[in-house]
Amino acid sequence: MAKAKLIVVCRSEGKFILSSDGSLSYTGGDAHAVSINTESKFDELKAELAEMWKYDPDSFTIKYFLPHNKKTLIMISNDKDLQHLLDFHGNSATVDVYVLTNENQTSNQLTMSHSRSRMVVEPVTPPATFSHAASVSGDTEQLDSLASVSRDMDIPNNLALEAPNDKDNGLQKLVKSWENCLTGLEQRFNNADDFRVALNKFSIAHGFEYTFKTNRARYVIANCKAEGCPWSIQAARLSNTKLFLVKKMRETHTCGAGKSSSRHPKVSSKLVKFLVKEKLRDAPHAKPREIADEILQDFGFKARYSQVWRGIESAKEKPLVPYVEGYNQLPSLFKQIIDNNPGSIAALIKREDLSFQRLFVSLQASLHGFKNGCRPLLFLDTMTIKSKYQSELLTATALNGNEGIFPVAFAVVDVVDDDNWHWFLVQLKSALSIFQPVTFVADRQIGFKRPISMIFKNSHHGYCLHRLTEGLKRDLDGSCTEEVLQVVVTHFYDAARATALDGFKKSIENIGNISLEACEWILQSGPEHWANALFQGSRYGHFSSDVAETFYSWVTELPVIPIAKLIETICCKMIDLMNAQQSDSSQWLTKLTPAVEFKLEQQNLKANMLQVPVSLGSTFEVCDSLGAINVVNIDLWDCSCREWQLKGFPCSHAVAVLQQSERSLYDYCSEYFTVDTFRSTYSNSINPVATLDMAVQKKSSRIEVRPPALAHVSGPPKKRKKQYRQKGPFKRSLHCSKCQGAGHNRATCHLFS
Repeated sequence: MAKAKLIVVCRSEGKFILSSDGSLSYTGGDAHAVSINTESKFDELKAELAEMWKYDPDSFTIKYFLPHNKKTLIMISNDKDLQHLLDFHGNSATVDVYVLTNENQTSNQLTMSHSRSRMVVEPVTPPATFSHAASVSGDTEQLDSLASVSRDMDIPNNLALEAPNDKDNGLQKLVKSWENCLTGLEQRFNNADDFRVALNKFSIAHGFEYTFKTNRARYVIANCKAEGCPWSIQAARLSNTKLFLVKKMRETHTCGAGKSSSRHPKVSSKLVKFLVKEKLRDAPHAKPREIADEILQDFGFKARYSQVWRGIESAKEKPLVPYVEGYNQLPSLFKQIIDNNPGSIAALIKREDLSFQRLFVSLQASLHGFKNGCRPLLFLDTMTIKSKYQSELLTATALNGNEGIFPVAFAVVDVVDDDNWHWFLVQLKSALSIFQPVTFVADRQIGFKRPISMIFKNSHHGYCLHRLTEGLKRDLDGSCTEEVLQVVVTHFYDAARATALDGFKKSIENIGNISLEACEWILQSGPEHWANALFQGSRYGHFSSDVAETFYSWVTELPVIPIAKLIETICCKMIDLMNAQQSDSSQWLTKLTPAVEFKLEQQNLKANMLQVPVSLGSTFEVCDSLGAINVVNIDLWDCSCREWQLKGFPCSHAVAVLQQSERSLYDYCSEYFTVDTFRSTYSNSINPVATLDMAVQKKSSRIEVRPPALAHVSGPPKKRKKQYRQKGPFKRSLHCSKCQGAGHNRATCHLFS
């Protein structure tokens, strides 16, 4: 519960410094204190700070850290953000906030797309301080530790934390950031390996080669390879520790280092592994030759094929956090999800032996967006997670007013069956807390034993047409040729899309003329669940349940990662998606979303070819060029073609009537398609999971969750050698045991008779 009053220490005119564990600290500048409470307003606070610092109110931003998270800054830009500050720090007596001028942010700030819509990472001073972060690490895998800061925050690994405008610029800045990997005397490294990696990067950035005069576990001396060049560095291990300290360093080059772009410094295999891992983040399936070519293009040196191949193999090795430990981290992760996103649902179910069975996650921003801006339409789908344990992903996804996907909830279960789907829907029902009818588009096997309507009263289950088609092809394989099946499927889709019963019957009749077996299969598949003419729900023209594949497809491309990291990554992807939609919609100037504006324009073009006789009431007869007549009632938002009712915006017949009546088309479109409703869908933001550094977190001594059963690996059946058999009865050839000849036996052998 937030206190009534909170002391805010306002700091400005200082700078952020990055420490070795990736956290940020603020040094320098001045500080002032103000007090806020639950009745404080953002505009009043900003005006007070502007007066305090003599700043223009439009020239600065206000930011703060979440509790126990010194890596990510949260921006305050409205009253809701100010209340979030009180909620997060309500148990504290004071909280530090940072007043940052836009001039400083423009040159150095790195905006994090995976955070809240207004979350940024502030500038970090690279020269002397960051060089330690580039070389000091607490982990034995030095290359991973060098990138741990940027990887933990899921940002591009440019070790100077500079914001690239594009990929190529970011990579060039990465090399430039290596110029400060070695800063001079008394610089410390966690071990000798960290020192060697920093030396390797330093040589690449400055364009020179070096040789080791001494290269031992306790003492390293390196000299510039150019003849007569005095540059050298000496580093030694501190007694009774693994720390490495730079003892001597001659910083002067006489070989022209850093001036010639044609020099090719030595590249260690460890550095190549680091670069390969960065490439694999953007292209998980890239081949060694492709990565080698990109390294040559981006960094100017040629990596050997064997080095790149070993880097790829190293990236496939088990992560820093053991896969088993990922399950044990779930309770802590779920607690942080709920703490940082009040109103979210995160449920974890274990068996009696503490083994994982299933989990459910639905973030508050998703629940709010669905209830306040999305149509009551949900798509249920599943996909397999790469894991040595049994893991399946269940998803519930909606559509926003611009026909884009809107993730509502997801679950990870050990196996896809009716029991787990039933549990998932029960959790979803509890999370949504809605009583209006909902239309589901899903595989017909979902809810086969226990219908969805048992959980969501008055709901409708529309079968996924794509899954039905696959089942039709599978069951009729062998009885129909491929060409016949293609024609049947075409008429099948026509039957599903037909808005009137006559059109449905005509398509079914066409199928019966081609294949009676196919016609019988289709009629027994429950047409009331997939045919527009018979379906009672509102699918808004959508027939397939795989709309979420565009969002979750990356799950199947990921290497095997701990389940806690998978959940965290999904949340980050959802943050990215919401931030992008918020940004895009802020530029829209139309009343309806762009996708619906385009569809309405298409209907407008069709309406130009229709004729509408004058009518004194609200009912009109619309005639097309073929003489067909459709009846439109503008008061009931109804047309005999049923497209208006099915899609939520006027069909061409209704458009013709509304234009003749000089009425606005926008007044007869569903509110779900308005820009205002779209923005309401994304009015709440997702706060990032403020986890501890899971990548270097030690294995917990207490086991709370164990992994589930190992997944059954079913490889291809062993191929049997083909046996060539003679047609007809088999006859054994005669063979003589005396002369070893063929065609006779020992009784008829003439050689020994």
